[in-house]
Amino acid sequence: MRLHRNLCFATVDGLLLIFNEGNYADKVVQQLLKRDKRWGSRDRGFVAETTYDIVRWKRLYAEIANVKEPFSRDDIWRLFAVWATLKGITLPDWKYFEGTPTRKIKGRFDELSKIRKIKESFPDWMDELILKELGEKVWNKEATALNEQAEVILRVNTLKTTKEKLKAELFDLDIETEEIKGYPDALKLVERGNVFTTDAFKNGWFEVQDASSQLVAEFLDIKSGMKVVDTCAGAGGKTLHIAALMENKGQVIAMDIYENKLKELKRRAKRAGAHNIEMRVIDSTKPIKKLYNKADRVLIDAPCSGLGVLRRNPDAKWKMQPEFIEKIKKTQIEILNSYSKMVAPGGKLVYATCSILPSENNQQVEKFLASENGKEFTFVKDKKILSHQSGFDGFYMALLEKSQKTN
Repeated sequence: MRLHRNLCFATVDGLLLIFNEGNYADKVVQQLLKRDKRWGSRDRGFVAETTYDIVRWKRLYAEIANVKEPFSRDDIWRLFAVWATLKGITLPDWKYFEGTPTRKIKGRFDELSKIRKIKESFPDWMDELILKELGEKVWNKEATALNEQAEVILRVNTLKTTKEKLKAELFDLDIETEEIKGYPDALKLVERGNVFTTDAFKNGWFEVQDASSQLVAEFLDIKSGMKVVDTCAGAGGKTLHIAALMENKGQVIAMDIYENKLKELKRRAKRAGAHNIEMRVIDSTKPIKKLYNKADRVLIDAPCSGLGVLRRNPDAKWKMQPEFIEKIKKTQIEILNSYSKMVAPGGKLVYATCSILPSENNQQVEKFLASENGKEFTFVKDKKILSHQSGFDGFYMALLEKSQKTN
């Protein structure tokens, strides 16, 4: 591979914004890709993937390059040189790469690869926390899996098309997809590509949604005609799946504390042809209380650490602090206690997170079931998904059923 100066400059500029200014990697990459209209898909792919790669392996590369934060521009070029050397790319004779000790870099890599938290590039506190919760054997495998680039998975919108039709439509555009066993609405891209420019996307035939995330709506055990509440809907990936599973019959109430996210969901719902979704902003306790004992199904896709989705959000490793996890666990219990009251007698509740920590997952469910509000519920089943076992995002979901009699 030959390095092109303008692509490398863009990557270095982006990394400075992510590491020193605290900007989110996805937003920075979006901006970088608009930088030069002449760039083709390969150029844009290089900038996006190289930026994410260096973010993902920041600790390892910084240790090899012997640089510390806040990084100077020269430091970022040194990280870049480490990345290129380890990828087997010949460095051009630019001033930024003068005196790069190629052999020393490879030697340091071999040496540091014996220490998991450096080899897999995790902060000390995060490595210790996950080790404590998952155990060494599982964490060794999961740490590796969370550093692999996430595949692009589509969810077929069954309100508008079928898996076969979408597959054929994309194939005609030279976009090859594969079915995934055990995931009824999922198609995996054989090669990464921009699917958002296709007519199939514009016409609402599919959404991009990880395979693990696609299991959550199914876990709710939905039937068309029900009243279903998605309490932490966000921009609505799972809400749209719920609407499709209900065949547009019945009522889906999408709730969130952020109005702008619900506005985005409104746009997406229109494109998807999902007509049975109603948006409600949680701006006080009123919207929740109005629905007490009214919903056949309630989904709590709870705010969490997001440690199961580090493959697609590698900068979260460096932005997150241990205090945040403690804080979010308190929020999870508060939400479970409050939102569970919306479940009608005989109805069902799913508690889900994109975390791999038992303390955010089954332990929270156990805590809730032992509480006053939780006494009305019985545990039906749960599913723990780890990246190294599934090949997809780390996730957790638990199904609880409310008794027919209420106090």
